[in-house]
Amino acid sequence: MSQVYADRRIRLRDRCAAAGNAAALVSRPANVRYLTGGAPPGAVLLVGPEPGADVLLRPASAEGDPLDGRLDEVLRQQRLPLGGGDPAVAAARLARGFGADGLAVEEHDLTVARHRSLTTAAPGLRLADLSCAVEQLRVVKDEDEIACLRIAAEIADQALGELLESILVGRTERHLALELERRLVDHGADGAAFPTSVATGPHSGRRGHRPTDRRVEEGDFLSVCLGADYRGYRCEIGRTFVIGTAPADWQIELYELVFAAQRAGRESLAPGAEYRDVDRAARQILDAAGHAATAVPLTGHGVGLEIDEDPQLSPSAMGKLDACVPVTVEPGVHLPGRGGVRIDDTLVVRQEADGGPELLTITTKELLAL
Repeated sequence: MSQVYADRRIRLRDRCAAAGNAAALVSRPANVRYLTGGAPPGAVLLVGPEPGADVLLRPASAEGDPLDGRLDEVLRQQRLPLGGGDPAVAAARLARGFGADGLAVEEHDLTVARHRSLTTAAPGLRLADLSCAVEQLRVVKDEDEIACLRIAAEIADQALGELLESILVGRTERHLALELERRLVDHGADGAAFPTSVATGPHSGRRGHRPTDRRVEEGDFLSVCLGADYRGYRCEIGRTFVIGTAPADWQIELYELVFAAQRAGRESLAPGAEYRDVDRAARQILDAAGHAATAVPLTGHGVGLEIDEDPQLSPSAMGKLDACVPVTVEPGVHLPGRGGVRIDDTLVVRQEADGGPELLTITTKELLAL
């Protein structure tokens, strides 16, 4: 794996050199992990003018944690002494010592105070914005990354499947969410990919609903959204069910509508497809049924070392999909006071010759009465 991380740093170094910057300072934890294999708390990465000048700088107090990944064994590391100050400041001084005259920094991650400290610590070192260069490198995944996502999806499917076999009536949203997160860990996840959402009755179908003490009642819609974190890679799955009885006509109608929108979004995933066209494929079905005002604001997003990455599949998003990009497709409709439906899958964009989009989350999408 050391060569994988070294190659990633080479690609970043080439981008920096093309922009006139001899070195880069990477401080966002997910980006540090992508380029080094691990992200000890407080650590930063200096990508120097040449491979031998790459250094991971970490505070004296930063201890290794398996959940933070396993660092590239070849990469040079420098642990600051107690009271040694900010690793980012030490990295700026080190870059100046390497003869770099320009340092690209992640301005979207740095505070104003930290940026000012870098300027003060290394006078004459020109600071430029690295912008989201590392995030852009992370969009297309290699097969090892996709394998981690595939395992994360299997774990989430297992946890959800076991919940569906248990008694649900009378239990609270909060209790069910905690049980799902426990089951994720039981099946090998490092933890939940994001706070698990369990929504019942009038809460169902809300995007990002935080579980409450409302108890599951017969006849409710139950919408669940969860994901597993496996070796740092995060997936997402969302399903909606009916509790304890045959679905009402309005529930069947709404479910079939959202399912049709979700299927249209999934089928539109292909290399070269515009981000906004994927959103439009799903959204136009909901709009035509009169749900323009109650549909979710975006149809999906990328996943990986973070649960919400580029690309964004939204009405205003610019760009085209590439092969080997994992995304969610998650349309939904919430009717105030009644509830709603969300159906959410994680898929990997593939060429048609390779079978088209690869579905990672395989729990049934039938409208089950539990």
